Amino acid sequence: MSRDAVRTVRAGRRSVEVHRPDKVLFPAGSGTEEYTKADLVDYYHSVAPFVLPHLRGRPLMLERRPDGVDGPRFMQKNTPEHYPDWIARAEVAKEGGTVRHTVCDDTATLLYLADQAALTLHRWLSRVGAVQTPDLMVFDLDPAGDDFPAVREAAVLLGGLLDELKLPSALMTTGSRGLHVVVPLNGRHGFDEVREFARDVADVLAAGHPDRLTTAARKKDRGDRLYLDIQRNAYAQTAVAPYTVRALPGAPVTPLSWDQLDDPALHARRWTIADAADQARTRPWARITGRARSLGPARRRLDALRG
Repeated sequence: MSRDAVRTVRAGRRSVEVHRPDKVLFPAGSGTEEYTKADLVDYYHSVAPFVLPHLRGRPLMLERRPDGVDGPRFMQKNTPEHYPDWIARAEVAKEGGTVRHTVCDDTATLLYLADQAALTLHRWLSRVGAVQTPDLMVFDLDPAGDDFPAVREAAVLLGGLLDELKLPSALMTTGSRGLHVVVPLNGRHGFDEVREFARDVADVLAAGHPDRLTTAARKKDRGDRLYLDIQRNAYAQTAVAPYTVRALPGAPVTPLSWDQLDDPALHARRWTIADAADQARTRPWARITGRARSLGPARRRLDALRG
């Protein structure tokens, strides 16, 4: 197919042009399939009903790879002027000015971003109109090496502690080595309060398992222990969105249920573009839907645990 080839995809009331659909974004590798831009667009089209609830109303940072996963990476915050006017924007404050972030509110926008080779969509933990008060809290379980059993163990421990605090939580792969544990909040707490709470939870967990877990920010201080990273819980920080694609061989970021954590074959790159939509249809996050919580009661329970 020529460099001028264009494929048109219907998305609701709009038609989105996909340029150079046969362009390879994910080359075939050892045990991995080749995926083209057309494959990426088809994948995002198939998961749109599942990913859009996690994107709507949130400023995004776009990780673009126009020449595929082996080419240069561009982290795009500002929305280019040439983007269609039907794509939503959100102007938010930064030091010394503002940033005009893209907001993905519909399928057409999602497919347009795929055409722009925006492989990975990094979302804010807060929403437009309330950017200072997050409605998500994220724990990033980051192993020292490619050690998923350590990640599984840490997730079980963290999930158990959050259950004690009566906070609902959910899991998703990162597409790399670890897991994210996500807690829905009611959006009434500022970032400083949320980050302090997350840090205290991580400290309690690490103190109980000092040989396996750490909150040390410097790699040289961690040794072989898994890092409980809470740094994403801050203004203008982002976390990869559920069902988005990482710039790794066919590796989407995929929600999973707590029961699936018991699968001995599970690893952080378990799902690919080929089967992540099937996983989405199982609705693995059903247990946290509509269960956002205040941190007030959880803070009192945590303080009681700390003595």
